[in-house]
Amino acid sequence: MKFKIILALLLFGMGTTAFAQQKATVAVHNSTEGNVIPKEIYGQFAEHLGSCIYGGLWVGEDSKIPNTNGYRNDVVKALKDLKVPVLRWPGGCFADEYHWVDGIGPKENRPRMVNNNWGGTVEDNSFGTHEFLNLCEILGCEPYVSLNVGSGSVEEMAKWVEYMTAEDGPQAKIRKANGREKPWHVKYIGVGNESWGCGGNMRPEYYGDLYRRYSTYCREFNGNKLYKIASGASDYDLNWTEVLMKNVGRKMDGLSLHYYTVLGWNGSKGKATKFTDDDYYWCLGKCCGIDSLLQKHIKIMDKYDPKKQVALLVDEWGTWWDVEDGTNPGHLFQQNTMRDAMVASLSLDIFHKYTDRVKMTNIAQVINVLQSMILTKDDKMVLTPTYYVFQMYNVHQDAKYIPVDITCESRTTRNERKNEGDRTLNSISSTVSVKDGVTHVSLTNVDLAKSAEVTLNFDKLNVKTVNGTILNCKNVAEFNSFEKPDVIKPAVFKDAKVKKNVLTVKMPAHSIVTLELK
Repeated sequence: MKFKIILALLLFGMGTTAFAQQKATVAVHNSTEGNVIPKEIYGQFAEHLGSCIYGGLWVGEDSKIPNTNGYRNDVVKALKDLKVPVLRWPGGCFADEYHWVDGIGPKENRPRMVNNNWGGTVEDNSFGTHEFLNLCEILGCEPYVSLNVGSGSVEEMAKWVEYMTAEDGPQAKIRKANGREKPWHVKYIGVGNESWGCGGNMRPEYYGDLYRRYSTYCREFNGNKLYKIASGASDYDLNWTEVLMKNVGRKMDGLSLHYYTVLGWNGSKGKATKFTDDDYYWCLGKCCGIDSLLQKHIKIMDKYDPKKQVALLVDEWGTWWDVEDGTNPGHLFQQNTMRDAMVASLSLDIFHKYTDRVKMTNIAQVINVLQSMILTKDDKMVLTPTYYVFQMYNVHQDAKYIPVDITCESRTTRNERKNEGDRTLNSISSTVSVKDGVTHVSLTNVDLAKSAEVTLNFDKLNVKTVNGTILNCKNVAEFNSFEKPDVIKPAVFKDAKVKKNVLTVKMPAHSIVTLELK
C-alpha cells in the first residue's frame, strides 16, 4: 500500500511535465481568402564568410572531396532536394568590398584578397561570377546578386550588370572570352547592403540619393528584366524605411529588412547548444517579435505606396549565437539545435501572413554560417534541424495561404539581462495552404513540457487520406553532429484524424508537424 501511495504521489508530481496536455483550436477560414505564398519566401543566402563558400558550396575541381566541376556533390544534391528558389550572394558585408573583376578569368590569374569583414581570411577568388551563376542554373534557382555601393563605383556596377546579362557589347565580349557565350538570366540585384552600417555607415537621405544614381545605370539587356532592391533598415529603424519610401519610392522594386534573433550586439550572444528554459522561451519570443515589426514597416510603406508596388524583402534573418569553441570568431560557425528549428518554423508562419507585401526572405546562411541548412567538415556533411523544417515546409511554396485564428495557451517571456520588455509567446503556431486541390497544414508546439491536442475547424473539408511528418527530439538542445548526424530528423506522423470538417492532431511537446490532406 505504501508503494502505491508513493507511486501516485510521484505520478502526480510529474503531471505538469510528463502527462500535461494543452488544448488548442484553429479556425481555418474560407479557402477563397489569402494570398499566394511566393516560393521566394524560402530564399537562401551565401556570403563569402568562413566556410560557407570555400569548403561548403565549393571545393574546386582538384579536390579529393567528390565534386562536379568544383561543386560538392553532396551539398548540391541536398540543396536540390530542398527546392531552393533564390540564392543571395556575395554578401552581406562582404558585398561592399567585393570587386567582381577579381573573380573572373583564369583562376590562376585571379588576385588574392583579404576578407576584412570576416576574420581576415585570405581567399583566392576562385569562386566568382561564373561559379555562382552556374551554380544557380544547376540548382534551378534565381540568383540574387548584391552589388557594391560602399566601396564601388557606378561604372563598376554598370559593367557587372552588362557582363552578366548582355548579349553583345564590350563586357559580353570579355564574358565570352572567359567561356560563357550566352548571358545569364539575372533577375534580382541588390543596390548595396546594410548601407547604414558595414555598407558605408550612411544616413538614409544620403543612401537614398546614391540608390537613385547607382540604380539608374543598372541597365536592362536583351529582355532581362531587373528587380532592383534597395538596402533597407535594420530591425526597428522605422525612419530608414520612411526616408527611403518618401525619397525613392517606385524607383525601387523592393526594400530590404534585416532581423536577427540575437541576444545583443555587444558581449556574449549565448551558446547555441547550452541554454535554460527561460533562454529558450525568450529566444522564441524575440523571433516572433518580427510580427509586430513587419506591421510597423508595412504601415509606413502603405502610406507612400497603397497599391503595394514596392515589396518588403527580409533578406537576412535567423538566429545568431556565439561561435563554437575552437573556431575562428570571424567565421560565425554555430551549431543548430531543435530550438533553431522552432525559430525557423515560427518565422515562416509569420512571413506567410504578410505576403501581400513581403515577397522574399533569405535565411542567414545556407552552409556553415549562423542558422545554416548544412554543416560540412572535410568530406563529411550534416543536415541541420533547420534544413528539415525548410524541407517539411516547402509544400507551401506557391500555394494559396489560408488565414487562421488560433486559440491556445500563451506565456510571458522575460529575461532581465537582455534589457528588453516582456513578450507574449503563443504555444501553438500554424500555416495552412492549398495547392492543386491538396491542403497542407503545418503546426508547431513550442511548449517544453506539454503535449497538445489541436483541433482545426474547416468550413468544408473533403479528405480521404492524411499523411504526416514530424520533427521532434528528447531535448530541444540536441543537434546533429558529424559523429551523430541523425539525432534529429523527420519521422512519419500518424496521430491526426479527420471527422467531417474537423481535423484533430495530437502533438508531443516541442514538436513540428506537417500534414498532407487529400
